[in-house]
Parts: sequence; C-alpha cells; structure tokens
Amino acid sequence: MTFLPEDGFPLAEIPGAYAAERGDTVAVRAGTGTLTWTQLHRASNRIAHGLLGEAQVAGRIVTLLLPNSTDLITAVFACYKAGATPQILSPRMKPAELAAILELAAPAAVLTETGKSRIDHPRVLTVAELAAGQPGHDPDAPLAPSWKAPTSGGSTGRPKIILSGRPAVTSGFDTGMWGIEPGQQALVTAPLHHNAPFVTALSTLFLGGTVTLLTRFDAERTLSAIDEHEVSWAYLVPTMMRRITALPAEVRAKYALTSLRSLWHCAEPCPVWLKRQWIDWLGPERVWELYGGTEAEAGCTLRGDEWLDHVGSVGRVTWGEMKLLDAHGAEITAPDVPGEIYMRVTPGSDPTYRYIGAEPTTREGWSSLGDMGRFDADGYLYLLDRRSDMITVGGVNVYPAEVEAALVEHEQVLTAVVIGLPDSDTGNRLHAIVHTPESAGVTTDTIHTFLDGRLSRHKLPKSIELVHDSLRDAAGKVRRSELRAQRLHRPAR
Repeated sequence: MTFLPEDGFPLAEIPGAYAAERGDTVAVRAGTGTLTWTQLHRASNRIAHGLLGEAQVAGRIVTLLLPNSTDLITAVFACYKAGATPQILSPRMKPAELAAILELAAPAAVLTETGKSRIDHPRVLTVAELAAGQPGHDPDAPLAPSWKAPTSGGSTGRPKIILSGRPAVTSGFDTGMWGIEPGQQALVTAPLHHNAPFVTALSTLFLGGTVTLLTRFDAERTLSAIDEHEVSWAYLVPTMMRRITALPAEVRAKYALTSLRSLWHCAEPCPVWLKRQWIDWLGPERVWELYGGTEAEAGCTLRGDEWLDHVGSVGRVTWGEMKLLDAHGAEITAPDVPGEIYMRVTPGSDPTYRYIGAEPTTREGWSSLGDMGRFDADGYLYLLDRRSDMITVGGVNVYPAEVEAALVEHEQVLTAVVIGLPDSDTGNRLHAIVHTPESAGVTTDTIHTFLDGRLSRHKLPKSIELVHDSLRDAAGKVRRSELRAQRLHRPAR
C-alpha cells in the first residue's frame, strides 16, 4: 500500500484513491456481504448522484436509518461525495424520539431499508432507489461542512445533535486516539449509530484498512471473526466482553486470537473482575480503554499494564485538557478529591463540535459533560458519576455509579441502575434495578449478601428490584429518568 492520505484529504476521494491502487481488496464485510474498494467507489458515486438529483443536499445533513451493512458504509461515502453530512440513527428508534431528532436535523433526505418508509419526511428514500440508473463517475459537489452528526439523548431523553467541528476531511486525531494503524483488519461489534463504532470503522477505512461489521452481536461469532479475518484491532463494550467470558471454556479455547494486537473498550464502566479476566486472557499490552465524550474536546486512554497499577482508573489525559471544579467553581488540585470534570481543547485548537438542540455547560472556556471524578496523585482519572445522577440520602451524597459498579461485580448481574426514590425518613432511598438472566436464579437476598462488606452502610440499596429484560433502549442508552418515573409510585420491595 503506497497511498496514505495526508491530513485535510477530502473524505469524498478516499474510495477512489484506494480503488485506483488496489480495487479488488475488500474494504467492508457485513454479514454475508462484502465490498471491494472498486465496488464501494462506484456504488457510492451512484447513490451520491441520486441524492444530488433528489434534493438540495450540499451542506446539509442526510439521515441514514440503516443497520450495520455494506449499504450503510456506501451511503456514508455517498453523503461525502454529495457534500452532505451523514447522520446515522438506529432503525429501531422509537417514533417520537426519531421525530424529535429529525426536527432538529432538518435533513435533506432520509435513507431507509427497502419497504421501511414509515417516516414523516418529504424525502424518504432507499439506497436501491437512489442508485438505480445513476452514473458511476465522480459527482461534482462541495466539501461537506461536517464529517459526522451523531445524536445523544443522555439520561434525560431530550435529544441533541453533536455536529463535528471538522469538515469532511481526514485527520490523524481520531486514528491516533484509537491507536488505529494503516491497513489494519478491524472488527467493529456495535451499531454505527453509536459514535465510537462509527469513528473507529471510518478511521480504519480512511487508512486503507478493512472493516468487518457485526450485523448483530454474537459472542462466539466475535471470536471466530477475529481468527477468520486475522483481525488486529477490535472494539467491544463491557457487556459484550462479559458475554464472551460467559462462553464455556472449551468454546473460547477453540480460538487462538493470535492476530489481535489491541482490543479497545469504552461506553460503560467495566467491572474490575471482568477487566482482570481479559487482561489475564489476552495480556495487559493488548487491552485498552478510552474515556471521552462524543464532543472530543479531551479524553483519556489506558493500557492494561497501567490499569493494573491504577485499578479502576480510565487513564491519564492524552488529548485536550481536563480539570476538576467543586460545587462553587473552585479548581480542585489535591489528589483523590471528587469534583466535576471540565474539559477544553488544547489552546489554539479549533472547536471540536457544536450542539444542535442544546447548549453546553461552560465555565470560562471550559465545558462539562456532567461527569464527576477524581484524579490520583499520578494524574490518573477515576470516574464517579454524572452530576445530575447524584443522590442525597440523609444529607450524604451518594454516587449511583459506585453502587452500580459493586453490583456488576456479581457475575450474574448484566446491568444495574441505581435511582433515588422518595423516603419520609432520609429524603431519598437508594433503589437498585438489577438485570440478571432468569435462568441464573438470583434473588434479592443473594444481592444483599453480595453487597454486604463491599459498600459502606449508607451506600447499600434499601430496595432491590430484579428484572430479566435489558435496561437499555434501542440506542444502547440507560434512560435513568424514565426508569425513575416508572417507579415513583411503586411500593418498596
């Protein structure tokens, strides 16, 4: 491979550049489908021509209501070639939430799968409709003003769009952040409507690598894909890591995983016991963690050997700047004192994002995502919780994330959410909603016994509710406010 784009190279020209050099090489795999660079280049050209003929798309958002597939990657590059910003949304998104996001985005068009045009928008089209009869040559369109437009509802359910501050050109920032190297075989296991899977999949392609997308997560299939395609870089979330380790030992032993050089996880806290299992399995030098918001002003990364010296940390600041502020806005400089995390880009750098539908929380040029944390004496960050999720019980502040972390240490607990419910004595009581497999036979007494000795008395949940369905919605989010609203008038258990 001789071509590698320099910073500022137009994303619209990426498929053509690699097609000219090695057009028969596979760029994308998804399910049973594959796309070579030549196929990706020509197909994205046809869709781009279709977009340009259907709507005034240049400079606007195009919403892609598509699952992980070769069509999705083709549509993303078609957007760049048409001068538009791709916005990927989950096809399983609730109608009300989808309508709210479309109102904010005002997309020029919405692309869906065949036969799924339930959207109230004047330009609801399928990839096949757009490509039909269109030419395969490069279209002529301006540079898209932003290369991505992920969405977030946060814990409140109120959507916002996080529009990237970078136009549709390459940058070494994302590839460097994730440790992605030219020509890698990458495995992305999560839907691309989440920011991290989207960024890592696209960054791999920008550097001429091959991306294997899982169309649905399967624990053993993840391992077999690594061996089958000699994957060297992979992305997982802790829930997936847990399901893989739950496979029988003889199943996991079938896969060597010798090609895998780095496995990255983020998006949710990783239980200490689970991270230790993966470090023991793969070796500390292959297990990586990243903490940062979609806004990408600043973030931390951490390799497994560092984590072993700073158990529970998410790493030191590796891009941008961070500091902690107390409730009065004063900076916290002492180690191990909790505060609200504020971030900013390195002075002199361009803004990394702007919101549509929200305003950032800022103090004198620093912004907060609402996370609480502490730095140790070596500068390693430990997350506590969201500012808005803190619960005051009898005058004492409790961070639900600390209680949730203790709960998911139990190997039969898949997810745990701790909320505050009204209490006549203490003002609030801690209520834990615990997702376990029905077949596990876990009881509330089991959980109470497990927590005893792991948490201070004031942090123990007063009530525990066991559920056997996922606490996450179609976007993979835990809607804490919705869970609390549903339980406000239920009796204590």
